[in-house]
Amino acid sequence: MHAYRSHTCGELVEGDVGKTVRLSGWVHRVRDHGGLLFIDLRDHYGITQVVCDPDSPAFKLVETVRAEWVIRVDGVVKARTPETVNDRLPTGRIEVFVREAEVLSAAKELPLPVFGEPDYPEDLRLKYRFLDLRRDTLHRNIVKRSQIISSLRRRMVDKGFTEFQTPILTASSPEGARDFLVPARMHPGKFYALPQAPQQFKQLLMIAGFDRYFQIAPCFRDEDARADRSPGEFYQLDIEMSFVTQEDVFQTVEPVLRGIFEEFGGGRRVTQVFPRIPYSVSMRKYGNDKPDLRNPIEMEAVTEHFAGSGFKVFANMIASDPKVEVWAIPAKTGGSRAFCDRMNAWAQGEGQPGLGYIFWREGEEGGAGPIAKNIGPERTEAIRTQLGLEAGDAVFFVCGRPEKFVAFAGQARTRAGRDLGLVDENQFALCWIVDFPMFEWNEDEKRVDFSHNPFSMPQGGLEALETMDPLEIKAFQYDIVCNGIELSSGAIRNHKPEIMRKAFAIAGYPEDVLESRFGGMLRALEFGAPPHGGIAPGVDRIVMLLCDQENLREVVVFPMNQRAEDLLMGAPSEVSNKQLRELHIRLNLPN
Repeated sequence: MHAYRSHTCGELVEGDVGKTVRLSGWVHRVRDHGGLLFIDLRDHYGITQVVCDPDSPAFKLVETVRAEWVIRVDGVVKARTPETVNDRLPTGRIEVFVREAEVLSAAKELPLPVFGEPDYPEDLRLKYRFLDLRRDTLHRNIVKRSQIISSLRRRMVDKGFTEFQTPILTASSPEGARDFLVPARMHPGKFYALPQAPQQFKQLLMIAGFDRYFQIAPCFRDEDARADRSPGEFYQLDIEMSFVTQEDVFQTVEPVLRGIFEEFGGGRRVTQVFPRIPYSVSMRKYGNDKPDLRNPIEMEAVTEHFAGSGFKVFANMIASDPKVEVWAIPAKTGGSRAFCDRMNAWAQGEGQPGLGYIFWREGEEGGAGPIAKNIGPERTEAIRTQLGLEAGDAVFFVCGRPEKFVAFAGQARTRAGRDLGLVDENQFALCWIVDFPMFEWNEDEKRVDFSHNPFSMPQGGLEALETMDPLEIKAFQYDIVCNGIELSSGAIRNHKPEIMRKAFAIAGYPEDVLESRFGGMLRALEFGAPPHGGIAPGVDRIVMLLCDQENLREVVVFPMNQRAEDLLMGAPSEVSNKQLRELHIRLNLPN
């Protein structure tokens, strides 16, 4: 028999009754039932109940074991009596009667429990992550992550893609976040950067003649943590294709993502044909560019109904500024003063002056609330008709320049949908956001800047760059969104050097800066580049959605805390003076 086990702790079933077996694992739980000892023995594969009675030669030793000790047991498989069967476990119809036992490793008193799912402080969980990972939910999440990545790889290979690895030590590039820098010992004063994404390398692979590339790519960005973004590093399914249009990318990626969500989504509905929503439409209907389409609320402009009305707050704003608009946030089933007052109080808590509303009661003509009284029954009815509302419903209003209030309006839509129970939790609602602006106005630096990916193809090509207002130019850029979470950004790339030069000039990059920072890409485009495009869905976010988690910490094996610290390994850490001298670095620390 093997030194440690003949079977795993998730393997034994009724067909094994009568066998002599050897198991090894962690003591998940010990129960003493009047001298009869029951141990739930756990390993990676599952849990088996082992029983030790006073007649067993191992009884004295088994009496000493405690939670999370690692032990080996030899014994005989027996069927449980009907009243003790546990159908929640695959091994729940058998138990192992111990005849011999060995303590392989004792455990100190635990700083946090493994049994159950208690809520412990994040820093304690991360410092003892090796214990935290023993908990059932987290352990299953990490296993599911591996299965999802394996499925993604298989699906990409089946579609004719080849996996390539791109460099980790590279040059800095403007991906929109700070780089992690690595000092180059052999080149004093110079630094490598960890890649924010393999963007340039995957484009160079297309220029080199490799047709369909993918990679489960590590990416590094020195940015603050969020629930859906790990500080430091993350992984993405990086994809690039040659001789493709935007539609070709969509047709390739949709079946992969749809299949992943169907395979691991636990039976929830998955969007079959992903709708394509222009960026400007998404902002106006949903208040952001990553809409949660499980929420049926769609905002509409109702400016005309307030222009010249008796509601002077809005009417005066409309009259004084042609760019002012009034947006309506319809709220089906929200037609009570109590709910409207709660929404108004929430808005004030968000730093807003309030949230105007109208609501309609059963058996009462016209709308209720101060705005309805001020604008009169005719305008109130016009609003109700436009929005398709009826008795028992409400509508909320925001007024001003849309660019100033759009984010708040989107939050109000989300709040109303959740509080009213309108969000359909039993689905994965995916969509494409398309037609992003190529450029945006950088208010801090008072200049035009890239709004998305600097290597994207502008719609209209060179002619658009030379003849249009830069802020009016759209790009072949797209995002894929699921349940209000951005999974990925992508684009059809610019494959012509003259377009690259012009686009970067508009964004304020002089020719010498373009040559020094992106010379490799520029030279590559001058030697015959195919039309190409790609995308990079975030693996961590996909896993987070499929595991029903709201924080990436629950689906990453060894995450950092909110301050980008690895409390388990002690990173970042100080280094010795000898190491600093080798790198020609002198510290200039803040006081």
